[in-house]
Amino acid sequence: MVSFRDSSVVIIECGRTLIRAGIGLQDLLKAPSIEIQARVGLRRSPGDTTNGRSSLRPSEGGENLRPSASSSRASSLPCHPSPSAKVNDYLIGSQLDEALEAGQDIIVSWPFSDGDVRDWTQAEALWKYVLFNTLQLKRTQNESPVMLSMPAGLFRESSQRICQIFFERFNVAGFGLLDRPVAQLYAAGQLNGIVIDVGHEITDITPMYDGFIMNHARSSTPLGIRDCQVYLANLLRSNQSVMAAASPPDNPSNTEVTQRFLDDLVKHIWEEGFVRVPSDGQTAEIPEDEGVTDIAAVLVAGKEKAVIETGMKKKLTAKASAAEQARAREIEALDLVTVQFRDHSITLGKERHRFCEPLFDPTLLNGLSVERAEPYEGRILPLQEAVGFAVRQADVAQRQYIWQGLFVTGDLTNHVKGIGAALQSRLAPFILSSPDQATEFQSRSIRALNVPEYFAEYREKGDGLAAFLGTSIVAKIAFNESHGKNFVSKTDYNEKGPHAVIEMSPSLL
Repeated sequence: MVSFRDSSVVIIECGRTLIRAGIGLQDLLKAPSIEIQARVGLRRSPGDTTNGRSSLRPSEGGENLRPSASSSRASSLPCHPSPSAKVNDYLIGSQLDEALEAGQDIIVSWPFSDGDVRDWTQAEALWKYVLFNTLQLKRTQNESPVMLSMPAGLFRESSQRICQIFFERFNVAGFGLLDRPVAQLYAAGQLNGIVIDVGHEITDITPMYDGFIMNHARSSTPLGIRDCQVYLANLLRSNQSVMAAASPPDNPSNTEVTQRFLDDLVKHIWEEGFVRVPSDGQTAEIPEDEGVTDIAAVLVAGKEKAVIETGMKKKLTAKASAAEQARAREIEALDLVTVQFRDHSITLGKERHRFCEPLFDPTLLNGLSVERAEPYEGRILPLQEAVGFAVRQADVAQRQYIWQGLFVTGDLTNHVKGIGAALQSRLAPFILSSPDQATEFQSRSIRALNVPEYFAEYREKGDGLAAFLGTSIVAKIAFNESHGKNFVSKTDYNEKGPHAVIEMSPSLL
């Protein structure tokens, strides 16, 4: 009987643009210790005509696009296969970052950006870097099993090839393959629901019922963080404080420098948590402090310093003059915040909270330059319509259970709060509004999910790490022989070859 120590188990979450990894499963499941961009770089060889950039033209005329029936939607992030390149030829992680900062001529590729594996050598290079460079494993003495989560919808041939790479190239002690949406919903503690994974330029929508992905209902929409950044950068052009800092003093008419400053500023704004997303028909408001009613909870959460500072602020406010209080109320109403960015103090108002508006109303992007990978026809569905469309592909009797698990995740949710609640409020038209028309199958409510707070290592980190957490949960169960066989051991691989992953993997059972 195969037995693995929890401390030896490796978890790898592989998304379209990010890879997270960690080693060891403790009682308190740990957050990932490694996070790198899922990209590789190759130094240009003489005579190579590849420009290293996407040969895509910006959308013209503000045309909107229709949703895809598959999550394998084309990405504008480039992938440049090089038949002569070897695994060790690619630059990854800090090596790639340093080469790009030094201005070296590097061809950058994103092998997973389409939701599948676009280049196997590049994929192997990334996984090898994670295992042997960052996690410091030894190939000749590799006693670690690996649980890998990948985007949903991989072909079985792709699953088998992944299994082959991990056993024959990396010499892993055991291997399991898991669909990312399954891991994400498991992290929220549910088997029924719909996972909305907001990515850099594509949002994947995956309904699940009774723990299984409903593949016929999976879809994606070409909206993501990129669209939100383009939109807010355009809004900030009307902010005098921003434009004063963005325009180079020696050449104010340099639009390229100004645009680059705006793009970097917008990324800084949402990554530092300055954005809140109001619900449909509401504006973002800061809730009043209702006082401390549970001292023990405050101490456990480590928030005693914040509570003390709030109390002192109230005392100072009480002593302030009427004029000062009026000014404070005015600032609060304007919701102003001062951001320190590149030696500039920049004042931002409520416009920053409009960051996510393109997700719910893509027509706001009309006239703005957004690169897209393929010439779509029709229109882009707003996120709420794309989700409603996906749920309607399920049987009528299943829909009420799916609506009870609305889970919005993705890197954006680590920094921007309120996206789930905002989407939930906009989905109201898709459920029953009149109790008089109710039947036993019709949905009466929608419940938004979050990662439970009892996962201490993930508390207050947002829901963007749900895929890694869910993969860790599955690994803890799968690599325990008492729960049955849900992984491929070396013995299984020697007997059955790569096909063993079809029979013995959590994502394919």
